[in-house]
Amino acid sequence: MKTMWKGALNFGLVNVPVKMHTATEKKSIKFKYLHKDCHAPVEYKRICSACNKEISWDEIIKGYEYEPGRYVEIDEKELENIPDERSKTIEILDFVDLKDIDPVYYDKTYYLSPQETGERAYLLLKKALENNSKVAICKVIIRSKESLACVRVYNDVLTLETMFYPDEVRDVGDITSFQSSVKVHDKELEMANKLIENLTSEFDPGKYKDNYREALLELIRSKVEGKEIKTPKLEQEDKVVDLMEALKESVKMVEEDEDQRTG
Repeated sequence: MKTMWKGALNFGLVNVPVKMHTATEKKSIKFKYLHKDCHAPVEYKRICSACNKEISWDEIIKGYEYEPGRYVEIDEKELENIPDERSKTIEILDFVDLKDIDPVYYDKTYYLSPQETGERAYLLLKKALENNSKVAICKVIIRSKESLACVRVYNDVLTLETMFYPDEVRDVGDITSFQSSVKVHDKELEMANKLIENLTSEFDPGKYKDNYREALLELIRSKVEGKEIKTPKLEQEDKVVDLMEALKESVKMVEEDEDQRTG
């Protein structure tokens, strides 16, 4: 697994030399835009909005728009010269319970492996986190961006999860105003609770798959092989408008499905 970052994880006065590896990958299918007439790929060019001409990468600089239409130029060397002794350090700030972190804060996952001289300290921190059922809240700088993060144990290795800062999580106030005008009946809540109870199980990520991506790949394979594309005709079901009836039907379906599996 490719190493994307080397540094150290500071645990009080304990220094844990670690390597960082990307833990996840998106498997979405990417399309290219083609010209409808000749099927040639469409190119995207860098056009200056004032000069109205194409420019090369060496003519491009970074700028920050501090007022509408007004920019301050930032040079790459200026960014590199910003002093920060933590650029190669994961500094642990606190230890918390994993359940106290809402998933909305999570951004991206990385695996941490020990460097050649860090095996013992790495194992010490891993076992300490496991024994205390805690995760470590920390800060880390990756690709010139300081991120809030947490370090936890996953599948017997230390894992770093970058997190959003509180001011990066949008406020829900604009979409919760409906709650004051809608009432839920006790019977509806009772049926909803029963439905949740019947659908409750242990989380097994292996049982979930991307059905849309598989169907899309099959469509692509069929077109490449020159096969006729057949689209199955889906039966139109009558929609159950009444909420209570929908809940009852849902509970019934789950119970019947459970009977078939256990029978």
